[in-house]
Amino acid sequence: MTLPLSSPLSAIRGVGAAGERAFAAAGVGSVGDLLWYLPHRYEDRSNPRRIASLTTPDTTVTVVGRLVQIVERRARNRHLRIVEAVVDDDTGSLAVVWFNQPYLTTTLHEGMRVWLYGTLRPARSGWGLQLVAPEWEVEDEEESPVHLGRIVPMYRRVGTWSGRRVRTLVARALEGLAEITDPLAPLLPADLGLPPLGEALRSVHFPVPPGDGTRVDGFFEDLAMRRTPHHRRLAFEELLALAVVLERELRRRHRQQAPACAVTDEIRDSARNVLPFHLTGAQRRVLAEIVADLQKEYPMARLLQGDVGSGKTIVAALSALVALASGHQVALLAPTELLAQQHHLTLSRLLRTTPYGPELLIGSLPAAEKQRVRRGLADGTAHLVVGTHALIEDAVVFGRLGLAIVDEQHRFGVAQRQALLEKGEAPHLLVMTATPIPRSLALSLYGDLEVSLLDEMPPGRSPVRTVMRDDASRPKLAEFLRREIGEGGQAYWVFPLIEESEKISARAIASHARAVRQALPGVRVEVLHGRIPAVERESVMAAFAGGDVGMLCATTVIEVGVDVPNASVMVIENAERFGLAQLHQLRGRVGRGRRRSFCVLLTGKDCSPEAMRRLKFLASTSDGFRIAEEDFRLRGPGEFTGLRQWGRPEFRVASLWLHRRELEAARAVAAAAAQRGELEALATAVRCPGELGPAVPAG
Repeated sequence: MTLPLSSPLSAIRGVGAAGERAFAAAGVGSVGDLLWYLPHRYEDRSNPRRIASLTTPDTTVTVVGRLVQIVERRARNRHLRIVEAVVDDDTGSLAVVWFNQPYLTTTLHEGMRVWLYGTLRPARSGWGLQLVAPEWEVEDEEESPVHLGRIVPMYRRVGTWSGRRVRTLVARALEGLAEITDPLAPLLPADLGLPPLGEALRSVHFPVPPGDGTRVDGFFEDLAMRRTPHHRRLAFEELLALAVVLERELRRRHRQQAPACAVTDEIRDSARNVLPFHLTGAQRRVLAEIVADLQKEYPMARLLQGDVGSGKTIVAALSALVALASGHQVALLAPTELLAQQHHLTLSRLLRTTPYGPELLIGSLPAAEKQRVRRGLADGTAHLVVGTHALIEDAVVFGRLGLAIVDEQHRFGVAQRQALLEKGEAPHLLVMTATPIPRSLALSLYGDLEVSLLDEMPPGRSPVRTVMRDDASRPKLAEFLRREIGEGGQAYWVFPLIEESEKISARAIASHARAVRQALPGVRVEVLHGRIPAVERESVMAAFAGGDVGMLCATTVIEVGVDVPNASVMVIENAERFGLAQLHQLRGRVGRGRRRSFCVLLTGKDCSPEAMRRLKFLASTSDGFRIAEEDFRLRGPGEFTGLRQWGRPEFRVASLWLHRRELEAARAVAAAAAQRGELEALATAVRCPGELGPAVPAG
């Protein structure tokens, strides 16, 4: 019997109702789903060793031989049953032991030829070696071995099904698999060298190394890294499913009617009055792109990327001014109350010559103040509002929302972004991030947005010298800080939140602050973290910005949005606990004025060699995009942003780092299909299972 990919699992020998339920709970309901349930790693069990050559304990080996003895005995611990065997391969004999597997004495018999794969340990007697709890397989001259004698796929357990049983099931599915017609074959980019689907599915499960024996080590490394052509073929299909979703979103937006915006001489004059300085060339270019979008018939959806301190806020303010002057409301969504307060202060200062004073809406405001702001948004008397998640609550209604600005977009999920957009009728969208995003990640997370890049720093930014120091350097560091603050500078000292309890973390920071005060007598030291009430946070930040506070001990609450030009030193405690992108964000809090600036990365006693290499990389460059690429390479997109919050899939095969060429090719294929009016046909052809399929759902 041949098995189409659409066959139910019960069509495979050995799968009953209980097995179907177990696999269904793991999202596996058909033969096709099973073949997309890929190995999480591979073991090379293809090279048997002769028993006479086995002399080194704690090594993992494959052995082929004949069983000359197999018995079961009970250990002194009555709950432990031991099966002992001896295997012989004509060069010698080897003792074998299994624990709590008594069925082996009825499954394996003396005289059988078996393959064994396991770890050598010193024998209990003290003489020689024994093979402990090996995987085993009886040699069958008529069938290829599934579990041994080859590069063996390793699967995660599914319910009560062990990885070994899953492997057996996959082998049976492939054995009975019908010929697969690959509907994507005509669309596979020739330069990527991708095989058809059937070949890819067979080879990712039971790969065969090159026949000439060359590059076996490289082949195994490619398997481990999912770089084989067969892995890349499956990755391309997953990425193509994503590309179809993004193309649909683009088409949906282009069918909407945007809030009308116009740029008049009056608006231009108002913008000139707002500007506190001349824009950089990059700011002028990006602003022109945004203004052009605001005048289109369909709503803008644009990502504004810029490194720390590149001047995104002034671009956002001028963009908001165009929408405000055209009679629309503008909302700016920020991830933290501190950042929302900073934006409110900045916009109040920038727009003081206009009639569009911003309102603030954050969770810690008094109820009466929140109600006043909500009334103004509903009746249209409040033109511009800056807020946190409080902006997307059901109680907030806009009279005529025309532009939504989302800052530090990577802190929000796609559902939150959509909740803000749904408070207007197809409003324009501008999302901003100071966390540079690798192109491959931007294509995935922001694939439905146009991208603008601020790649030029405003004049006056001082380079930040980054150094690494350990505990032994603390006395010299304290001396340096006393001198720097004594000369009129200011400093941050950032501590990681290492405890799960915020209360405990708050106490830990207070304790650190006491130690800093002792090291810096005569310096005013204040503390800032998320549990401090909003009024107190404002007071502390105002005092720091005004120069009354010399040292601010804080958590990463100051990571974004804090702008104190006089701050010239950033000390980061246990820097190895932070990601590269976050360290770069923190470093960006200094170097904003004329003073020479420093970032001191303090490492703990347990700092690993890998962490040291990361920190040395950070110290070697100030290029945020290089840092983001390295951070992404090391930690992956899941860590970088948390893919699930975007409504994007966590891929089974694809890696946004490893498969960047496949991602760009998939986007090009989907865009071309959309141009030809064949996007829905492409969606049907994409058959990878998961959150986007088997066929990508319409709508």
